[in-house]
This record gives sequence, structure tokens and C-alpha cells, in this order.
Amino acid sequence: MVRYSKLPFRELVRRYNVDLVYTPMILADVFRRSEHSRVCEFTTHPRESPLIVQFAANDGVHLADAAELVSPWVDGFDINCGCPQKWAYSERIGSYLMEQPELVRDMVRMCKARTGKPCSIKIRVHKDLRQTHEFIKRAESVGVDWIAIHGRTRQQKSTEPVDLDAIKFGKEVASVPVIGNGNIFTQQDATHMFNYTGVDGVMASRGLLRNPALFSGYDHTPLECIQDYTDIAMSLGTNTYLFHHHLMFMFENVMHNTERKTFNVLSTTSAILNHLRNFYGIRSRPQPTTPAILAPVDAL
Repeated sequence: MVRYSKLPFRELVRRYNVDLVYTPMILADVFRRSEHSRVCEFTTHPRESPLIVQFAANDGVHLADAAELVSPWVDGFDINCGCPQKWAYSERIGSYLMEQPELVRDMVRMCKARTGKPCSIKIRVHKDLRQTHEFIKRAESVGVDWIAIHGRTRQQKSTEPVDLDAIKFGKEVASVPVIGNGNIFTQQDATHMFNYTGVDGVMASRGLLRNPALFSGYDHTPLECIQDYTDIAMSLGTNTYLFHHHLMFMFENVMHNTERKTFNVLSTTSAILNHLRNFYGIRSRPQPTTPAILAPVDAL
């Protein structure tokens, strides 16, 4: 997820049966060069494990530089080869890399050599699955540790069906663990994908934004989950924009339209907390936390 899966949200979903969490997609070249990017994009604490940092990159040296900066505090790295947004494609990152299997192979190799830690890739599928097969095999040739497969092509929109047969094909041809992804909004969705495709795990992003408790079997975000998020966010610290937007996602299937219009225009943390208290009895209860670790400020 671009932007959203920062430390407070990762802490939240771990409470609701999420086993492996990823940071937001981070631009490797900017991260390695910019102290501001490192301070804004990466925060963790010693108890946060396992943690995967997802980078967007198109250069093996830049990726390895960025990965080395945070390697002491994480358990592995992921290269985003699936982001379909136009800006990402124009920057030659994300799904652009689906046409660059040699470059992806080299980035995996360099990241693993520099850090000594696992490296995965998150991909989409090709219209011609023979290309997907070849892509997977090239990544495996340099020791990619697992592969997450989103069951759509780069051109397909999120409103189009996920191709479970393509994910199943990827699992069948891969010799490393495969995680399935796409349209996971309920635990039933996850179970169906798992059983149908034979994957080793299931990944959710938009579904978890709407309902961080979905892997605990909830159809909608329970109020106790929203209370937990409020406690965590106030304890660890988060900016008003992210705090507000996470709550907007969580309340999407809970609030009626009139209330949502009021809530969505709130512009301060205090106004948001007042609304939670007055309408839902949710009060901020900051808890003692382990101090956060920021990425080191010395660039390579």
C-alpha cells in the first residue's frame, strides 16, 4: 500500500491475525538520498517482527543502498513489480518491471548480496502466462525467497475480476512459496483463494484498510478495532491526515451517509477524537510504548 501501512496500522492488524506486515511502498532512490524521506517513510520499534520493507526501484545499486540503511531493523525486503498507477509506470517502477525480468533478477541478487536477508517480489500477471512463468523462473535463479502474485494484468482495473487461475498457475510453476493477492475483502474471500489456488498465504490491502479485523472473521470493522487503532495511533504518533483517512476507511460500512459527510470533513485530530467520543464512546487511551526507531540519517 502506498502511504497507509505505517507503524500504527501495522501494529493494529497484527492484533487481528495478520502474520506478516509490509511497510508502504518506498521509493528506493529518494530514500537513499534524502534524510527527510528516511524520517518520514520508515519508523519501527524493536518488538515489530517480522517486518518487510517494500521498495520501488529500477536500479540494483539504488535498491541495495536503500535496503542496507534499514537492514538492521527489518526481516526482509520486497520489490514492488505490481503497482499499476500511471505515475509509477512513467517512472519505470512498479508494473513497468513486469517487462524487465533481467532487471528484476539483478535487483534481487544485489539486494540479497548486500544485506544477507530475504528478498521477495510482488508481481502482476501477463496476458500470456508463459511470460509470467519465465519471469518467475528468472527471479528464482538468483534466490528470490517468495513471490506475491496479484491476479490481474497491469492494464486491468481494480473493478475487474481477479484471475484465480493465473495465481494457481503461478503457484504450480514456482518452486518458492507463493502468496495470493487481489479482491480479499472477507475471510471467506481469503479461504476461497487459498483453497482454489493452493497458495502458501493470502495478502490483502484494500480489504484491510476497510476492515483491519477481516482475518479475525469480522465482516465489518468492529468498534473495539477502532478503539484499538485510536489508542495505538495516539501512543505511537501519526499525522492527522493518515489518522483521519484510516478511520474513514474503517467507518465506510459502519456510518450512515449523513454522518459520513460530517466526519469526512473534520480537519483536526481533536475534532476527530471528539466525534469518536460523542458518537461511539471511543476515548483516546494512549498506552506505554517502546520508543520508535527512525531510519539512520547518514546517507550512503
